Amino acid sequence: MTRLFATAALSALIALPAGAFQLDPRFTDADGDLIADIPEDESAWLDPATLVFAYTPVEDPAVYVDVWQEFLDHLSEATGKPVQFFPVQSNAAQLEAMRAGRLHIAAINTGGNPIAVACAGFRPFAMMAAEDGSFGYEMEIITHPGSGIEELADLRGRTLAFTSETSNSGFKAPQALLEAEFDLVLDRDFSAAFSGGHDNSILGVANADYDAAAIANSVLTRMVARGVVSRDDLVTIYTSDTFPTSGYGTVHNLHPDLQDAIREAFFSFDWEGTALQAEFGAQGETQFIPITFEEHWSVIRQIDAAMGVTYTCN
Repeated sequence: MTRLFATAALSALIALPAGAFQLDPRFTDADGDLIADIPEDESAWLDPATLVFAYTPVEDPAVYVDVWQEFLDHLSEATGKPVQFFPVQSNAAQLEAMRAGRLHIAAINTGGNPIAVACAGFRPFAMMAAEDGSFGYEMEIITHPGSGIEELADLRGRTLAFTSETSNSGFKAPQALLEAEFDLVLDRDFSAAFSGGHDNSILGVANADYDAAAIANSVLTRMVARGVVSRDDLVTIYTSDTFPTSGYGTVHNLHPDLQDAIREAFFSFDWEGTALQAEFGAQGETQFIPITFEEHWSVIRQIDAAMGVTYTCN
């Protein structure tokens, strides 16, 4: 099994400055922490009767309605407001809802954090972690037994499934790193299919609908634990070093008292015996820890810079 970030060429790629990232001009960042400031004008603050929360749409959102309910009850008690689970179907829908003021609290996938911060005023402050504070997931490139793909070089002339263009492990990292490390260039050496989600990619490979796929192994771990897919139907040919997982945060113009109460609710939630622990404990995550976009998403911004990614907010 090969690991990423091992060579000088790839280290040089990761060392590039994250110059591509900047906030949309409608936001301010007076303190230089790379996220939108809370507006000084109180008339711009959102104080909704009901708070809306969305989990990142990497899997069937219906699966997570019950998983998150105990946490949402805790969040409601902490804020004094009812909290509604919003089952978004795509990253684009999640960002549009936040920009329109219909989504107040969210988990944004790893690769989507920069565009959410830049274009939707997302202020991430937490991430799931293990009991010892370790966090993150790896990007895996998987295939199915009998595919004839035993190593990355065998992808030439084949189809690699990605999830969506905003996904880190589902598109940006594998595209950039396969090219830098192995001279495997999309549309020259292999073709792409877009599945729309890590779960779709995993099931597509297991059912031999795709030759191979780039996926987040945290999603795979949860699907195996639920019995949705068997590890026997999949072969991993590539595993990356660790990336940060989904970032949890609020929209920038939510009332600052609510932002404080929401932050406190994340860090005071007791996972023991909850559906959240049952679901995410399968991959070793048992708590929320504080993070900053500036520090913890540095590698993701660097990958974007290496790919020439810029954020045009319509």
